[in-house]
Formats: sequence, structure tokens, C-alpha cells
Amino acid sequence: MVHADSNTSNSGTLFVVATPIGNLEDITLRAIRTLKDVNLIAAEDTRRTRKILAHFKIDTPIVSFHDHNKESRASDLIRNLKKGAHIALVTDAGTPSVSDPGFYLVRAAVSESIPVVPIPGVSAITAALSISDLPTDSFTFIGFLPRKPKKRRELLEGLKAEPRTLIFYESPYRMLTLLHELFEVMGDRKAILAREMTKLHEEIVRGRLSVLMERLEDGLPLKGECTLLIEGHDRRDDWDIDSIREDFLRLRKKTDLSFSELVNVLARLRGVPRRVVYEEALKIKEGV
Repeated sequence: MVHADSNTSNSGTLFVVATPIGNLEDITLRAIRTLKDVNLIAAEDTRRTRKILAHFKIDTPIVSFHDHNKESRASDLIRNLKKGAHIALVTDAGTPSVSDPGFYLVRAAVSESIPVVPIPGVSAITAALSISDLPTDSFTFIGFLPRKPKKRRELLEGLKAEPRTLIFYESPYRMLTLLHELFEVMGDRKAILAREMTKLHEEIVRGRLSVLMERLEDGLPLKGECTLLIEGHDRRDDWDIDSIREDFLRLRKKTDLSFSELVNVLARLRGVPRRVVYEEALKIKEGV
């Protein structure tokens, strides 16, 4: 039977279970075991979840938990958890509570000191990021933008100077609109559009925002929620590269410092990341 090592009370445990975003083979053995062993499964889309359960011969009872019933259903689920029931939370696809009503139940469980245990697995965010060829050491997940144009614009304007890779979720019906908005606010940045991930017709569309817009305007079919990644703001645009190069040449003539020391000194003097100074200094050294 499922259990949580940290559960010292008589309450049950809420298991946050990741399920496939397309290919059923992506489910983990631990997820299958958990879904079989819990007393109840709370699913955002019961029809979709029942297909997964049927495929793996899981007959655990299932109830719906979505945006329209989350408040009333959360109360029922918390009541059952307090009585000792173990419950698995699953989303439409992927990892629950990420841009998802599951967050509401997780927060309610935590507020009642009910153990919450992750059963990790597929996530559209990490799946798309891993093959994006954009920087992955630091990124910002935005999720779905507000529907109202004014609020969408304000949010995008606030992200304009964000240097980290930006990740959006969007409906296929609004993707072209989002691309146009991003282009207007942030310029023609490098982007990756992931659609039908892990499925038979999976496609990763790469190019600048203008290229992606052209593909969609030419009739590129989109189905299901899409994941869009765009490069962050290149802060080198904010620095006067020519003057940095001039300062480096001047310092090189006036001092006996080594190449590395010159880079460090100039980075401190200009208040610019060492990486930027190093790249420009290296170009000078190599005659570029």
C-alpha cells in the first residue's frame, strides 16, 4: 500500500502524480503503482485519465477536479484525506499544479498539514526546454498569459528586459496572436514552438519569431496546447561595446597587466559582466 515516510499523523497522503503528455510509454512504474494503490484519483479530465487507467488496467475510483469545481471538490477531498484516505492528483497531461487547478488542492492540503508527495514524471516545460538549444541554466516559466489584451501587453512589457529564457503555454487558437504580440514588444527574437510533443506528429519549429509567424500564416496546423520558448533579452545591447573595446586597447598600452587581469579590471571599472569584456577582448587579441 502507498505510504509517505514523513506522515506521522493519521491522515492520508496526497500524491501529485505526473502522467504522459502524449505517449503512454512515458509514464513511470512508480506512477502506475501509486495510481493502483491509492483509494481515489482526482483528475482534471476524467475522460482522458480513464484512457490511461484502462491502458494500464487500473480500476481505482476517479472523481473530477477542475477549475469549475475546485472549491467544493477540494473540501470533499481534504475531508477524505483527514479520515486517512490516500488520494492521487493528476492533471489533463503532464505534471499537476503547474498552470493547473491542482495547485488549489495542494495548497489546501499543505494548510491542513496533510502530507503531499510528488510522483515526478513528464513535464511539457522541461521536455521542450531540453531540446530548445536556448540557455537552460536559468529560465522563467510564464505559463498562460491573461486573456485581456491590456493585461497581456503589460505583462509582456514587464518581461522585455528579462535575460532568462522565457517559456509560455498557449492555446493553438491564440498562438499566432501571441507571436505577433511578442514580436511587437520584444523584437524578432529566436524562438522554438513545440507542438504535439511525444506524439506521432510531434514537431519542433525553430526560427525567429518572424519565421514562426510566417509558418502559422501559411497554414501550419496546431493541435492541443503549445509550448513556446523565446530567448531572453541580450543585455549586451545595453552596453557600449565599441567603448569597451577602446578602453581595453587603451589599458593594454598603458599597463603591464596580463590579459586576464586587464579583463578583470575593465569589468570592474565598467560595471559589466566579465564574460562580456572577455569576449570582446578575445576578439581584439585574435584580430577580429
